[in-house]
Amino acid sequence: MNKNFNSSGGAPTDTRSGDQSPILIVPYMWIGDFVRSHSVVRLLKTRWPDRPIDFLTTRLCAPLLDFMPGVRKGIVQDLPRGQLPLGQYWALARRFRAEKYGTTLVMPRTWKAALAPFLAGIPERTGFAGEARFGLINDMRWGERKLERMIDCFGALALPKGASLPSDWPLPHVEVRDEEITAWRQRQSLPADGRPVVALAPGAVGPGKAWPPEFYAELAARLTAAGVAVWVLGGPNEAQIASGIVGKAGALARDLTGTDLRNAVIALGAATAAVTNDSGLMHIAAAIGTPTVAIFGPTSPRLWAPLNPLAAIVEPERPYSDIRARNTRDVSVDRVHAAVRSTLGQ
Repeated sequence: MNKNFNSSGGAPTDTRSGDQSPILIVPYMWIGDFVRSHSVVRLLKTRWPDRPIDFLTTRLCAPLLDFMPGVRKGIVQDLPRGQLPLGQYWALARRFRAEKYGTTLVMPRTWKAALAPFLAGIPERTGFAGEARFGLINDMRWGERKLERMIDCFGALALPKGASLPSDWPLPHVEVRDEEITAWRQRQSLPADGRPVVALAPGAVGPGKAWPPEFYAELAARLTAAGVAVWVLGGPNEAQIASGIVGKAGALARDLTGTDLRNAVIALGAATAAVTNDSGLMHIAAAIGTPTVAIFGPTSPRLWAPLNPLAAIVEPERPYSDIRARNTRDVSVDRVHAAVRSTLGQ
């Protein structure tokens, strides 16, 4: 393969032409990692502008693909964890075969993630060495454990073997159009009255990562008292938390939790600012370009913050050497409120 490096000093571009076979990305199915994968889409489009790019996706993450430029479509399949339903894998492989994929990037290191692309006979199956994957992956990459950030692991698979990592990856981009926001506001009975809106995303996966619900409620009450509207976002697991926040914050607060990720994406696109934990909605908000105040606890922003800029990072003052004691509970409402006010220009 002939390759050179583009003028930005980063990703290589291929000089070969004529390859129009589709590319399949098999990502991690966490929302944040799904958003990170859009950097890979942008990188692949630089290398191969004419090759369509599809994703394997779960029903939860599938709505995101409608907001990710450069993605043709998603292959939706919810495969059970901890099981090996061979019939489902064969059926998925038949769907892959029908699309005539020329390349697949398998991001998870499990052998099950590589099974359906292998059964489908996709000619180029790229992935890092993992659990018993020899043969399933035929473009094997090494050195994943030396890469600290997930984006470095993802992006390396989109480069030619042996290529150096760029100094800067393309930023993920989640695009929410104005007409989508207008229609969504009408459906939700949320008039655009000129009032600033702060979206709160209290959900998180993992111990210590979620700022306490009562802190979110206090923040919401302070914001609504100043005339700022508050929208609480999340899935069904956050419904009870949202009810408590709205109950304390009053009429200017709305519970917008639900089962459809699309609603949260559009809400984040419509909001003036967002306050989130280290979570998938943090990555979505940042990729949209909504000014985001991100609350970190036991995870390091250096490793886990979005590539896209954040308006502010608020974290415990304990050193990272005491990582287990770094809990978001040590982040005060005063500090987050000050960051939000600064973000709103108040």
